[in-house]
Amino acid sequence: MLKKKAIVDKNYCVACGACAKVCPLGIINIEQGVFAKVNLDKCVGCSKCAKTCPASVIEIQKIEVN
Repeated sequence: MLKKKAIVDKNYCVACGACAKVCPLGIINIEQGVFAKVNLDKCVGCSKCAKTCPASVIEIQKIEVN
């Protein structure tokens, strides 16, 4: 089954935390102070993080989930 999920390009993430602040589920964390990590098991693909990201490194993609 395909579901929408937020995918972060961690190579270009500036770890500002803007996405984590707007996530309604609180499932985005800044890992090692370097990049944002989304808990894909809980992400509902609402796109609030992608719209807020100042570096435009978050995309909402359809990915296969069990």
